[in-house]
Amino acid sequence: MPRAASKPANHRTATRGWRSALTGGALLSTALAPWAVPAHAADAPVGGRYVALGDSYAAGAGIPAQSGGLCLRSDHNYGRLVAAALRSAAHQDVTCAAAKVSALTATQTDAGIPVNGPQLDAVSRETSLVTLTVGGNDLGTSDLGFVDVVAACTALAPTSPFGAPCRDHYKDTLGRRLDAAAPRLTQALRTIRERAPHARVLVTGYPSLIPADAKKCVGKLPVTTGDVAYLRSVLGDLNSMVSRAAEGGGATYVDTLGPTEGHDGCSADPWIQGLVPTSPTLPLHPDATGERVMADAVLRTLGR
Repeated sequence: MPRAASKPANHRTATRGWRSALTGGALLSTALAPWAVPAHAADAPVGGRYVALGDSYAAGAGIPAQSGGLCLRSDHNYGRLVAAALRSAAHQDVTCAAAKVSALTATQTDAGIPVNGPQLDAVSRETSLVTLTVGGNDLGTSDLGFVDVVAACTALAPTSPFGAPCRDHYKDTLGRRLDAAAPRLTQALRTIRERAPHARVLVTGYPSLIPADAKKCVGKLPVTTGDVAYLRSVLGDLNSMVSRAAEGGGATYVDTLGPTEGHDGCSADPWIQGLVPTSPTLPLHPDATGERVMADAVLRTLGR
């Protein structure tokens, strides 16, 4: 694979800022409130084991209360809400912030220090339900994935205020990164099938981080209008890759972009927060409401 173009110094500074926000989220704490369980929760418990896998969008990183060290697992993440709604007999949450597709099968580390074991180790023949959100972090060279890309777009905006300097910078790099991640994700899903042949396996896409109308971000996101449209296309490519991988791996794709449309960080009522969150979460991540909407999407897919 050709080397990606080097990133500007401002981007490296911005990336360090996002890493600080990520680590700082681990200090937040509160209790799981009864209202967090979706209203259409099933009356009867579900047998078997439910295993939640994935990255910060599955972990609910930054949303109180946090556990799991740098994995930043929230007791308001969509997996916890699904487990509560289903009254699951056993639920294991091995989600972890900054996880890439490789974290499904290999130990996840930070500065060489183990953070989380291979997530697929939690899957066994007793597993009856698996949910997974992963792939977004494979877009970036750091652990911050899509946020890493937005930080680059922010740093590049002054160089061409009326153009699309971020699109010109990345060219086809991000598409090639997704192409590289796709077969690894498909194979990981096939491994889940082998280990848990009777399990329902649901793979969620990513929610509406960027609006369809780029003009809505004027004055709210420090990225050119051209690059807002570019970022929306990258989000579409990411979800398309995840959907194809789910199909190839024998899993069910769950759309979360549609249910969160109109509630991105540039909207008046954000469920996916902007670069400066107004409710507890990380930049460009779902808040507690966003995680609840993602849980509802999973439950609808399960017929609940």
